[in-house]
Amino acid sequence: MPRHLLSMLDIEHELVSILDRADRIKRDFKAGRVRETLRGKSLAMIFEKPSTRTRVSFEVGMRQLGGGALYLSPKDIQMGRGETIADTARTLSRYGDAIVYRAFDWKNVHELAKHASVPVINALDNREHPCQILADLETIREHKGKLKGLKIAYVGDGNNVCNSLMLGVATVGADIAVGCPASQRPDKELTGAAQRLAKKSGSSLSIVDSPAKAVADADVVYTDVWVSMGDEADQAKRERLFRPYQVNAKLVARAKKGAIIMHCLPAHRGLEITDGVIDGKQSVVWDQAENRLHAQKGLLEWLIAG
Repeated sequence: MPRHLLSMLDIEHELVSILDRADRIKRDFKAGRVRETLRGKSLAMIFEKPSTRTRVSFEVGMRQLGGGALYLSPKDIQMGRGETIADTARTLSRYGDAIVYRAFDWKNVHELAKHASVPVINALDNREHPCQILADLETIREHKGKLKGLKIAYVGDGNNVCNSLMLGVATVGADIAVGCPASQRPDKELTGAAQRLAKKSGSSLSIVDSPAKAVADADVVYTDVWVSMGDEADQAKRERLFRPYQVNAKLVARAKKGAIIMHCLPAHRGLEITDGVIDGKQSVVWDQAENRLHAQKGLLEWLIAG
């Protein structure tokens, strides 16, 4: 059976080693050392939703490792015209060495993996975004020198990024506080899983309504968009609901003095985060975006080359 990354739960025991591999890959890249561990390998990428960082980082990452990637939208393949997900999985498994899938419904990602004979990578669905969290943890460790014992504050919508962040942070032994409206809390099942992981690693997970309480004494302040892809019909309502959760200078001042600011992008400036914060000295947003490339190269090597 191939290894997959559908959820952060799939790499609980391998997470740190994947991060270590990503760090080595980044050092090689910065030193100009060629690393063609995936020469002759191919990656099929199905994207039902738009993408900047995920698509580009996977395509460039495969190229830098000596392989190639093929982008497929629903308009390009028969899955968008009625072919079953199972048949698509069986077919693409005969052509590629791994499949990346960005989907509206997490159940479809699991259905693809069920019938694929090659690794499947969840490139974002309505439940999780594990690839993003690999880059996030790599970035935090770069700037803070460690993960265990830190406090990460996530402020805003309890969405797919929040779900995966809770799982990843709890796995590595860092504390996480989520500040969000009671009506927009993260997934209950994944929250329970994160609580079990936190207990196992000796860390803590708290979910509070107050953004100020979540951010208090935090080493990392993290936010994401208030209106995720698929939620556009409720945009005005969501913007009113989340207005008190804006990451601005006043909120950041409640965190530790050396706290870093993170956003997985794209950012809606003036909504979930202000220009002064995202462009300020504490922001590591662009390092975070760059690390999508290195973290995903680490993941691709681990899944394909072993």
